[in-house]
Amino acid sequence: EQQISGLKNLVKSQVVLDLLPAIDNLERALKHVPKELEGNDYVKGVEGTVKQFDKVLSDLGVEKIKTIGEVFDPALHEAVGMEDGDGDLEVICEELQSGYIVDGEVIRHAMVKVKKEATK
Repeated sequence: EQQISGLKNLVKSQVVLDLLPAIDNLERALKHVPKELEGNDYVKGVEGTVKQFDKVLSDLGVEKIKTIGEVFDPALHEAVGMEDGDGDLEVICEELQSGYIVDGEVIRHAMVKVKKEATK
């Protein structure tokens, strides 16, 4: 029974990993919508599709890793850029690609930019 459960989790993780590039592309497209197209029916459709993906992933027990404003954690985040700051605390200031956790295991680290801030 443990083997079956482990196999199910492995298959679920692999299916999610296979879907992530499509989800990433939709999210990237939404980040670059020209001002004159904001509110356009096509854009609303893409937004609805992203929300559908998010719901399906959530229903499968997939968690998006929290990023912006969070303290950088190398177990969850991959820093691909650093901004100068005035402190020692590494805080995430920008998310470049979402990261995901399935059944408590990171299947993809979040790609982020980090800024040094004063301790809160």
